[in-house]
Amino acid sequence: MDVLRPALININGRMYRRNIIKEEHYEEEEEEDFSYTGPPESEDLAEDETCDTISIEQTDKGYRCAIDVPSVLYKYIIGKKGETRRRLESETKTSINIPKPGVEGQIVVTGSHKAAVSSAVTRVEVLVESFRKKQPFTHFLSFPLNDPKIQEGFLSFKDEVLQQCSQDNGVEGSIFQNPAKLHLTIGTLALLNETEVRKACEHLQECQNFIRDITEGTPLPLEVTGIEYMNDDPAAVDVLYAKVNAKDGSDKLQVIADRLVEHFVSAGLMLREFDRVKLHATVMNTLFRKDSTGEDTAAPKRQTTSEREAFDARNILKKFGARRFGGFELNSVLLSQRYSADCSGYYTSAGSADFS
Repeated sequence: MDVLRPALININGRMYRRNIIKEEHYEEEEEEDFSYTGPPESEDLAEDETCDTISIEQTDKGYRCAIDVPSVLYKYIIGKKGETRRRLESETKTSINIPKPGVEGQIVVTGSHKAAVSSAVTRVEVLVESFRKKQPFTHFLSFPLNDPKIQEGFLSFKDEVLQQCSQDNGVEGSIFQNPAKLHLTIGTLALLNETEVRKACEHLQECQNFIRDITEGTPLPLEVTGIEYMNDDPAAVDVLYAKVNAKDGSDKLQVIADRLVEHFVSAGLMLREFDRVKLHATVMNTLFRKDSTGEDTAAPKRQTTSEREAFDARNILKKFGARRFGGFELNSVLLSQRYSADCSGYYTSAGSADFS
């Protein structure tokens, strides 16, 4: 890393430098060992670095600052047997009050000096930001493809593949997508409490204006035609997906997806993984061999594990490469909840933005 141009970390719109000095390691969550031995992931903050944007109140006894932290992250601030909190308090000469486990609330930092409170709050926020990135995602933005016509086309495809290609290595019924959950994943989010879910819903509603500008206030006619594979070897495939395009040949769907990611990344609710959203409708995935829920919402690069058994897709691509699944009109983008299902069988929706 260029020491003159260190990496930056964004915390609630404030930028801090990240100086790599020593790699720190935290034990797995199951072991409940969250000892604090320095800034997480070697994020070295200057001792005198404070930020005027932190809302610090003056009280009769000194200074006070309350920050919102999801309860699932409390343990990282507390540490094993309270070690992390005690060290933070000792180094900053402050008191850090944390709600009981499982109780949503605010972490309150108090101290005799404003700079000390500001320093403690900054360290807590860096810890929170670091461990937030390690949390599994809970929700994702999706374009639903579970239109009855598309489901019918998919089930026909599945039947024909099993009839004609079941002798090929690894091809069997369990690796097909659940037709009720056909979708395009735009991006994933780790929303750790109801407040964060509401915030994400509000941001999705804000996106409705630019979405309607792009669609001109009408549903977007789409065509689901053709299949492709993710990796380089068609004889050893983990993910087979259907291609989705606007019927008028425009890039409106791609533009909407990219703008959504841009908005949610700017809001601090999503991490950018690619320059452009890879729009793909998974139809077969070897993850499904071990996951009976038919869950497929992760980004493509997260879908590779040594335990997966690939399948030979050469005959499928030869016979069904130009397969037409059908067409329909897309009229919404959804904030979908992972590992869930509504009455239709699709993922439960926490919020939505409509095209018309």
